[in-house]
Amino acid sequence: MRLENKTIMIVGASSGIGYAMARQLAARDNRLILCARRESQLQQLAQEVESLGSQALVLPCDARWTDEAAATVAHAIDAATSIDVAVLNMGAGPALDMSVASAEEILDSMELNYATLVNFLVPLIDHMKTRGQGLIAHTNSLAGFLGLPMQGPYCAAKAAARLLMDSCRLELKPYGIRVVSLYPGFVRTERVNNYAMSLPLSISEERAAEHMIRGIEREQANYLFPALSGWLVRLAQLLPHRVRSWIVTKMVTSQ
Repeated sequence: MRLENKTIMIVGASSGIGYAMARQLAARDNRLILCARRESQLQQLAQEVESLGSQALVLPCDARWTDEAAATVAHAIDAATSIDVAVLNMGAGPALDMSVASAEEILDSMELNYATLVNFLVPLIDHMKTRGQGLIAHTNSLAGFLGLPMQGPYCAAKAAARLLMDSCRLELKPYGIRVVSLYPGFVRTERVNNYAMSLPLSISEERAAEHMIRGIEREQANYLFPALSGWLVRLAQLLPHRVRSWIVTKMVTSQ
């Protein structure tokens, strides 16, 4: 698939990778549906999108609310008739120390990184089943493959999302729905830059957006990037647990 002259919904478009993706896709004559909580940032992005030659529809929403997510998808379909590609780019991973984290904090991370995906995924599946085609891409994380220090709840939520999308890929294929899971390593977003940890092999938001677009166009089931980070994660999964834990701890905590 070439992401040109397509109707593309981006959830989580107001900043970071989602914002960078929208700007890059705007130069390709697309119809972009921009969703996030912060309407002012979406309106600014819409102006940039239109100045670059594409159409933009702004739909502010909070992905944590099931009914609101479903209504947003319905509104998008009413306005655009159909959605060719949906990029579900929600979530955040605030540092949490499991020795002191509360149940509320842990469950909040699951809501932010897993429930938000489910809330948009279900109505999008219903729409694309009716059409008999469509592509759903989800921004996961390399953290979904490994337990990282200070990121346990985030890793757990991303692992749950990884397995859910793996199942969707099998079950939705007969309906013409393709599923792409995107696994960035460390990306230098404003949020990530505030973490008190090193960022090995980190890349810029713009570079991450280029990777995301490439992974979707290739329709690669699981696209891990940057390449070296992806291969290190795959290698780490083959190592004995004690060795893997030592390496991961050194990589993340070294300054």
